[in-house]
Amino acid sequence: MKSFVQKVVETLSIGENKDRVSVIQYSRDPQTHFNLNTHMEKQDVLDAIQQLNHKGGSPRLTGTALDYVREKAFADTSGSRHQEGIPQILILLSGGKSEDDVESAAVALKQDKVVPFCVGTRNADILELQMIAHNPSYAFTVLRFDDIGSIHQQLMSFVKRVPRQHPRLKSQSALGQTGSIQRDVVFLLDSSDEMQIEFQGMLGFVERMIAKLNVDDGNDRVSVVQYSRIPSADFFLNTYKTQQNVVDNVRHLRHKGGRPLNTGAALQYVKDNIFTASSGSRHQQGVPQFLVLITGGRSNDDVRNAVENLKEIGVMVFVFGIKSADILEAQTISQESSRAFFAADSSDLSQIEPLLTDTKNGETPALTPTSYDSSRRDVVFLLDGSDDSQQRFPDIQDFVERIVTDLNINANNDHVAVVQYSNTAETNFDLGRYLTEDDVLKAVRGLSHKGGYPHNTGAALQYVRDHVFTSESGSRILEGVPQILVLLSGGRSGDDIRTPVKMLKEIGIISIAIGTIHADTLELQTISREPTYALSITDYEELPSATRDVLSLMREASHHIEERVPTNGFDSKKNDVVFLIDGSYDSRNGFEEIRGFVEKVVESLNIGENRDQVAVVQYNRDATVNFYLNSYSSKNDVLSSIRTMRHKLGRPLNIGKALAFVRDNVFAASVGGRRENSVPQYLYVFSGGRSGDDVRGPAQSLKENGIKTFSIGTENADTLEMQTISLTPAHYFHVTNFNNLQSLHPSLETALKGTQETTHIPGVIDRIAELELQSADIVFLLDASDEMRASEILILDFVREFVKQTEIGPSKVQVALVQYSTEPTINFLLNTYSLRDTVMSHLSNVKLKGGSSLNTGIALDYVKNNVLTVSSGSRAQQGVPQILILLSGRKSDDDVLAPVDQLRKAGIVLFNIGVNNADRTEMEQVAQSPKALFFIKEKSDFPLMKERLLSAIASHKGTFIPGVGSSSGMNRDIVFLIDGSDDVRSRFSALREFVAKMVDNFDLDQGKDKVALVQYSNNAELSFNLNTYNKKEDVLKYVRNLKLKGGRPHYIGAALQFVKDNVFVSNAGGRHHEGAKQILVILAGGRSRDSPQGPARMLKDAGVVTFAVGSRKSNLAEMQAISSNRNYSYSVPDFGNLPHIHQRLMKHLMQVGVEEETKNVEKKTARRDVVFLLDGSDGTRTGFPAMQDFVQRVVETLSVDDNKDRVSVVQYSRDPAVQFYLNTYTTKGEILETVRGLRHKGGQPLNTGAALQYLRDNVFTASAGSRRLDGVPQVLILLSGGRSFDSVDAPASALKHLGVLTFAIGTRSSEMRELQKIAHDPNHAMAVSEFTDLPTVQQQLQSSLETAVIDVSPESPTVLGMLTSESAFQL
Repeated sequence: MKSFVQKVVETLSIGENKDRVSVIQYSRDPQTHFNLNTHMEKQDVLDAIQQLNHKGGSPRLTGTALDYVREKAFADTSGSRHQEGIPQILILLSGGKSEDDVESAAVALKQDKVVPFCVGTRNADILELQMIAHNPSYAFTVLRFDDIGSIHQQLMSFVKRVPRQHPRLKSQSALGQTGSIQRDVVFLLDSSDEMQIEFQGMLGFVERMIAKLNVDDGNDRVSVVQYSRIPSADFFLNTYKTQQNVVDNVRHLRHKGGRPLNTGAALQYVKDNIFTASSGSRHQQGVPQFLVLITGGRSNDDVRNAVENLKEIGVMVFVFGIKSADILEAQTISQESSRAFFAADSSDLSQIEPLLTDTKNGETPALTPTSYDSSRRDVVFLLDGSDDSQQRFPDIQDFVERIVTDLNINANNDHVAVVQYSNTAETNFDLGRYLTEDDVLKAVRGLSHKGGYPHNTGAALQYVRDHVFTSESGSRILEGVPQILVLLSGGRSGDDIRTPVKMLKEIGIISIAIGTIHADTLELQTISREPTYALSITDYEELPSATRDVLSLMREASHHIEERVPTNGFDSKKNDVVFLIDGSYDSRNGFEEIRGFVEKVVESLNIGENRDQVAVVQYNRDATVNFYLNSYSSKNDVLSSIRTMRHKLGRPLNIGKALAFVRDNVFAASVGGRRENSVPQYLYVFSGGRSGDDVRGPAQSLKENGIKTFSIGTENADTLEMQTISLTPAHYFHVTNFNNLQSLHPSLETALKGTQETTHIPGVIDRIAELELQSADIVFLLDASDEMRASEILILDFVREFVKQTEIGPSKVQVALVQYSTEPTINFLLNTYSLRDTVMSHLSNVKLKGGSSLNTGIALDYVKNNVLTVSSGSRAQQGVPQILILLSGRKSDDDVLAPVDQLRKAGIVLFNIGVNNADRTEMEQVAQSPKALFFIKEKSDFPLMKERLLSAIASHKGTFIPGVGSSSGMNRDIVFLIDGSDDVRSRFSALREFVAKMVDNFDLDQGKDKVALVQYSNNAELSFNLNTYNKKEDVLKYVRNLKLKGGRPHYIGAALQFVKDNVFVSNAGGRHHEGAKQILVILAGGRSRDSPQGPARMLKDAGVVTFAVGSRKSNLAEMQAISSNRNYSYSVPDFGNLPHIHQRLMKHLMQVGVEEETKNVEKKTARRDVVFLLDGSDGTRTGFPAMQDFVQRVVETLSVDDNKDRVSVVQYSRDPAVQFYLNTYTTKGEILETVRGLRHKGGQPLNTGAALQYLRDNVFTASAGSRRLDGVPQVLILLSGGRSFDSVDAPASALKHLGVLTFAIGTRSSEMRELQKIAHDPNHAMAVSEFTDLPTVQQQLQSSLETAVIDVSPESPTVLGMLTSESAFQL
């Protein structure tokens, strides 16, 4: 060990202003031999090391030693120069596992910006070393310390690459040395009633933090905000200019008080009111924005939207949780677990003060709206029947009567129910009780006031969900009838509303909430479908004034119902349940509790041969089955086996390996798995520690297989890891230790039954898949033979149910329907309908045509040649997935194998659904994979079947590109340059799989595409050349058996040079001189040791198109420099995530060929006339700087100086005012200078229609510089902050007729329908919360501008369209 340390010192440059060294030994206690400032000469250091004597002692307390090093060795007094930004490096030599906790000490070191390296012998715990090390690659192992020289060179190469650090904040004088640091810091303090005792402690913490800032020199600015139910600013960022003033005002703050704790509202308030230019924020000048939140409890409202909004403007959030703070909520707010800290109370805050020096730039998915028959509605009135409303109850009755008289109540149209609530809820009459208006009115007039106290709104909402919006109570929810709840509230709820509200929304209930002055506005907005559905009145006597608004919202709600999956279609009588139990040393103290918990869950199941089945597996390094799903068929046998189960014991904890084992060996059909019979499958994972391997790939594959995973972890488990494993983050349950498991039992028991809020599983999966399936061409091919008549309703209902929850549109999903028996018949093509309503209307009238024979092969060929074609609406050439869903009831009378093979070659993905007597053997031959094979027996199979089908389609989305580039006549040489270094050893299989998946889409067999593969690390190694293989099968076989090259470090520059000189050349099969397009795909798992820029430039000069894919260890700037285009560089957290970029990469690969063949079209797009129309009315005064900034950013991307693009800017309010015309300026600099100097126009009202007409008549003209008559595209970008006072219809239509491509961007004050009328296409209209959020849409706008193709002629100017579907905004 001494020899190794001396060898390290020999390589350093020792000196007072150079490298410094300290040596410490440890066993039970650490001992400093010399400090960083003891020796300033190399020889003195070497001599001191030579004189060291072995310390001895036991036990080995590495955690204690790490804390000692952090506090003593890296202290100013010991010679540390951290304040000067000098790298702080620790090299730990360890001979065994620590006998104390190292995790918290390791975290503290990293927070202090110390970079640890670890070297351990075979007796050391590698996972412990990796935890301590700066990253896992900085942990090394050797057999004995004698062999330590073998890793010396590699270790020192890493040490020398440690970058200079940002200075750590230790004192104000230290900040003075780094004068360039500027920060805007906002403290957001929980001042609810529960925090009164802690308030002074919080202020002390804030004061200490401020003391470390540099306010006096104008570098740092500080604001303080208190919050409970509502937030209140104590002072803004620009209120105080001196440190003393800030500190004095903090000392004199008074506790605000109040409840409940609305952290979400407070975060949004800070974003909207503090991090703004008017409040002193310097965000727009690039000054880092910090928010420090101190909270003592869980928020009463949702924090997620506010967190995302803060993230969008680049605010870095630190969260300090004390008392009852929620750990998951804190990590959600901070966005990184390393920025969330916890203490018992405010007195402990001083121990966890973070360092605010490193600056970083900046959930429930939106449900897709669908349309229903607005003439049918189920309307439930939930009325305040508490003591508070007794005097005004006649006014409530009158209001209900007014609404009822406007409805169309009868058996086939509107139905009404009335429920009253106070401390409890009770039904006055349900939806099925009265079917005429007179009967309903009579019942309303006869209502008696309920009485009671308090307002338990949460319980009332749960009551209507469970007892009123049900089929038994007359609800027509399963028929797709809109379900509307009208709530009247006269006070704040006495219980929690969040869970019932979420559950109502999940089943598609549209809530309208009306509250008096005593109601909680945020509570009403939370309950409502959206905040605009929450109405406020002074008292119930004002209800008549709200009648019109309620009726309007009810009409709107009838057309925009949130889709859901009926829960009664989920077969709760059968479940496959697997328990995966931590059998490592981490759980040895909690094993009895785990066993007891599993027993309790099993007790609640209905175990039997054709009912619930259970399996139990233990895992540590490997997984061991205690019993399989089909081992026992009685509950007693299962319980007996569980009670005699022994703890496995062992280490490490390989959760990823265990998940893969369960997937392949426990849920398998051979051991009782019933996935093919559509039986729901559940997995419960128990973990008492962090996994020693990667969980992401196995977790994703479980989801793709439709397995719903719940995870339960202790405080030693990794929260993010557990959430990754779970079906959704909400399916992770945290306990301090396994002794607390029993408290979770009710939640998990209801989860298994599908009734818990977090486990509405079909809906969750459907929505995830729906979001992923943003565009696809889907053809339904239906067996219409005579034998299918009995199942006609079943299969047509399935198609309708599938289409009902799919977003139909020209740039989204397109659907076609074909029937067949002897011959195929088209019902409608992909481009027949562009709206879901019209598709559904057609489907409602479809009948199966009949026929005696069944020629599936002929039908498959017909679909390929006549339906999935450009003329029929196919968008295959644009990279849109091509999907064929075949529903068949028996074996085909003709051959299906040849047509299926042709479909696969064309890139069409085939899913086969069997009905009745479908032939399983033939279906297996037809389906692309087992995941593409399904069976329907009855309508109750629909929910799970849709879930699985959508999930399967989403997981196959990488295979949709039809023979990538096959639409182009161009040949391609494609070279894969993949990282073969030791760093990717654990993920090399993912690399292989990714390459194989891409190759599977290439046209090798016809000779259009050729493939080569090269691995690199410290040198490059050719695996095979472009002319080595001519068959896809041969390439795939080689790739799947590829072995890792190995070696370190990464020399990407040398590898690029190798590829240029040795692979893309004629004698290696390169066809550049034959006109083939040459493409390089590089996959890099780390930063290059040499510069890749020169070789990358040479490849570009040679015409090679390069795509660069990097992981989190790669350098993004390096990847962008290597790639031919910034859009051709991709980043994934880990190579296990490569499937997520597959479709995007394949789409870009396809476009390489398309772009080459359409270069004449692209010449046309090189010139544009771009006009910005800016809302300059009084309402946009505060947002105008953000509008200017947005215009400048867009102009920066245009080609003005070479006269390709021209720009004009117009402001408007009552009247328009031209700032400059298209021919005013000829240089980008002049335009930017003018835009920066623009003054807000002001004025009202907002006449957008008049402004649009003005542009048509005065700006898009030849005299104003427009080149429309020369065929130059005309582009208008409208930024509007409100609804127009005049009509926009005629002017918008006139601009479209003129050929102007209009993009309309509004704020939340704008009207979306109006923006869609103005825009060239409804997809080109969008809204941001406010103008400061404009940067979030810039990239989308830029993409659209780059791909716009407009053909304008003097006689009939028309917009022909867009080159790619990417030009559409997706909101």
